[in-house]
Amino acid sequence: MSVTSRRRFAAIALASVAVLAAATACGDSDSSSGSDGGKVTLVVDVFGDQGFGYEELYKQYQSEHPNVTIQERGKGLGLGDYNTRLTQQITAGAGAGDVVALEEGTIVQFFAQADKFVNLADHGANDLKGNFLPWKWEGGLTPDGKVLGLGTDVGGMAVCYRSDLFKAAGLPTDREQVGALWPTWEEFIAQGQKFVAADKKHKFVDSATNFYNIVLMQKAGAGTGYTYFDKSNKLTIGENPDVRAAFELTTKMTAAGLSNNLKSFSNEWNAGFKNGSFATIGCPAWMTGVIKGQAGDAAAGKWDVAKAPGNGGNWGGSWLAVPKSSKHQKEAAELAKFLTTAKSQTEAFKKVGNLPSSPQALEDPAVLAATNEYFNGAPIGKIFAAGAKELKPVYLGPKNQAVRDAVENALRSVEQGKAADAAWQDAVKNGGAAGK
Repeated sequence: MSVTSRRRFAAIALASVAVLAAATACGDSDSSSGSDGGKVTLVVDVFGDQGFGYEELYKQYQSEHPNVTIQERGKGLGLGDYNTRLTQQITAGAGAGDVVALEEGTIVQFFAQADKFVNLADHGANDLKGNFLPWKWEGGLTPDGKVLGLGTDVGGMAVCYRSDLFKAAGLPTDREQVGALWPTWEEFIAQGQKFVAADKKHKFVDSATNFYNIVLMQKAGAGTGYTYFDKSNKLTIGENPDVRAAFELTTKMTAAGLSNNLKSFSNEWNAGFKNGSFATIGCPAWMTGVIKGQAGDAAAGKWDVAKAPGNGGNWGGSWLAVPKSSKHQKEAAELAKFLTTAKSQTEAFKKVGNLPSSPQALEDPAVLAATNEYFNGAPIGKIFAAGAKELKPVYLGPKNQAVRDAVENALRSVEQGKAADAAWQDAVKNGGAAGK
């Protein structure tokens, strides 16, 4: 979730620190370890407009563990603000939930603070290795082999599109035919040019940055295997050909007039769904829940899902970890294990569309046969699960998010009229500074 992913204003983060710290204090007032049957309150920290889809799972767990009460925090909070808050809490050794979500772009930064997290191997996690795709399991391990987190979802790749806008612009609407329009990203841009030539009221894509991230993860997966940092954590933003290629292709998209110039997860971006101001969006599995939540009932049946250009790729996904600041580490570890079982991942997929990282869940008929009525009955299980087992991991360094923010700012400056070459120099300079 991965979907992301998912930023809001910094003020939200500052307010959340105070409010959620108070909530944690209330939860921590129960000093019972729970191991003797005493009452335990476990706080689970998540992020994103749709959360992780755990509501029914919480009810099930509480019914099976009458001494446990679960409180969730963070739903509606963007990833950037969530990560800022969590970093402060982990550094301070207080305030974090008993179970916390760590997103793919930020988990590596916590490896340096692994001593502030429970090694889930001490709670039987190594016995669960086969429950996760190999690369997803490896992604939750610290360099010295500790199990920092257990995998939740993976992103996968697709393009979600407004079939009604395609029809009005004279483009095919059938999802198979739409996917065939763009075997490459260059063809995607060409189709976008046809669209904007026929439709003067709408743009072809929501933002350049969303498609940049999909292209980058796709190219890096097939190329170097990393983005802004190599696997020794050396900053390589100005040297990695995959980053440069993704940046150049995205600026071509902008130059062609295809972008609606919306900052992802901003209020304006949210309004863009409701207003129907753009026709396509880069769509990892978790994005389907975001679209439904933002576009609302009025757009039901208008959205559909087609294959993305290129081959495979991944964007998003998380792990669940247990900070040592938790007063109920044993109970928290058991909850994290429960929430990441194949069955639980399948339930989260059905709830919000988060694609499982469990190979058993990916083979579950409930996943493979899943359709989404909101997306015109699209066979989302087939579309997203098809290549999940072949996804190639991309290494993201400890300051990935900070560098990514700088690059996205440079791309947005192109949307605002800056020359692409000058923007690239800004990306290298400012991204380099952010990554030090």
